[in-house]
Amino acid sequence: MTASTPTPSSAAIDTAPADAFPRVGTWLQGLQDRITTAVSALDGQPFKADAWEKSPQDRLQGHGRTCILEEGGVFERAGVAYSQVRGPHLPPSATEHRPQLAGAPFEAMGVSLVFHPRNPYVPTVHMNVRMIAATPKTGAPVAWFGGGMDLTPYYPWEEDARHFHTVCRDALAPFGAGLYPRFKAWCDQYFYLPHRGEARGIGGIFFDDFSELGFEGSLALMRSVGDAFLDAYLPIVQRRRDHPYAERERDFQAIRRGRYAEFNLVWDRGTHFGLQSGGRTESILMSMPPRAAWRYSWQPEDGSPEAALTRDFLPVRDWV
Repeated sequence: MTASTPTPSSAAIDTAPADAFPRVGTWLQGLQDRITTAVSALDGQPFKADAWEKSPQDRLQGHGRTCILEEGGVFERAGVAYSQVRGPHLPPSATEHRPQLAGAPFEAMGVSLVFHPRNPYVPTVHMNVRMIAATPKTGAPVAWFGGGMDLTPYYPWEEDARHFHTVCRDALAPFGAGLYPRFKAWCDQYFYLPHRGEARGIGGIFFDDFSELGFEGSLALMRSVGDAFLDAYLPIVQRRRDHPYAERERDFQAIRRGRYAEFNLVWDRGTHFGLQSGGRTESILMSMPPRAAWRYSWQPEDGSPEAALTRDFLPVRDWV
């Protein structure tokens, strides 16, 4: 297992239609609204919406809306961010598999979320769906898609893992039977901490630099993944939100959140893209957990519930 990102199976890049950004932007903002409405109803506290716009002096131009819920009934922090930005040239993290677009002006838009629950028996979750378009020196703008979702439990149940992966599989099924195993393997490889030799969580699905179904087909796939998120995650929250816990479980949750922060800051391409391109730092780093811990050379006791996570759940498994 390495930190490298798998190469897309197709190097094709599809031309972006003239209405690509208005159409995709409308859907993305609607997705943000649907998710925040549902999660607020579950938590009992509303999200605070922070609309922003880059100033003319900034290296990156654009706008967005970051919705944050903190110190809620269920979630210590839940963030759902929409952004649409443009810049003079693609950052290195976006041209790894498309060297012909190095230096091209670009526009990117997407919704990204991370939810950190208070109860250690409720897993942390991440989801992102995005479109990037770039204009080569000759020719029309081209576009590609990325996204996925993954689950990071602390005290996991197999039925929750099976449910999450089954919803992910079903979201991809209309687009080809081979996509779920491919995107699951991509997720298992991507959300891995090579310096720790362990996975961040139990995975899910992940795809990037994706355009092989053509613009409309690739867009439909991205939309299916975004639309599946609430069905994948909320039933798990509802089952576990009232499970009793004590300070021991909170301590372990903080240690595992430290691993989460390490991945986001050291390895995550989305974080790198945002910071390299001059994105809005407050929105980029909303994924950080509100409480985390690092303890020197800490190891769980053999036979403990904490040891069961790394023994039984973090190694790659076929959950469906």
